[in-house]
Amino acid sequence: MAYVDPNFKTKKALKEAVAAGEAVYVFSPGPFPCPSNGQVAVEGPHSPKPHTWYANCTVVDGLVKAVK
Repeated sequence: MAYVDPNFKTKKALKEAVAAGEAVYVFSPGPFPCPSNGQVAVEGPHSPKPHTWYANCTVVDGLVKAVK
């Protein structure tokens, strides 16, 4: 799994930010890097808070372009 930056509390907030054209990046805190293009599964909010939402994102050059 991967995370997004900035750290959104809800999936709705993530979708609104992407729709507004804000820069939303994906990253992986573990040893496996995130793809910079294609589909990425993300979860949030970041640790240590419990994950309350999950999403599939389309990423282009490291930026989230669409959220499902």
